[in-house]
Amino acid sequence: MKKIEAVIREERLDAVKKALEEHGIHGMTVTEVSGRGQQKGISLQWRVGEYRVDFLPKLKIEIVCHDEDCDIVIDAIMKAAKTGRIGDGKIFVSPVEAAYRIRTGETGESVI
Repeated sequence: MKKIEAVIREERLDAVKKALEEHGIHGMTVTEVSGRGQQKGISLQWRVGEYRVDFLPKLKIEIVCHDEDCDIVIDAIMKAAKTGRIGDGKIFVSPVEAAYRIRTGETGESVI
């Protein structure tokens, strides 16, 4: 099993969700986060002058999937989240050692 964490622009969530659903991937956790990368924030103009917002709002999507679905999930996220502008986000992949369904006590890959 793999855990895929994708940090994307907020406005791309619906496109990413739809792309994943087209491949039969429905389970995900979405968290509002803020951060910075190469974009290094943005400068905004206000009445009193210019100010800098260093940490920009993003969404983090977490998906646990079977090993054989990992490339499909990554490809779907990449295509749906891409705008071509700096700040599109990042994807991280980690191994998952175990999974448990709390309600039934099931373990292993059947949980996902």
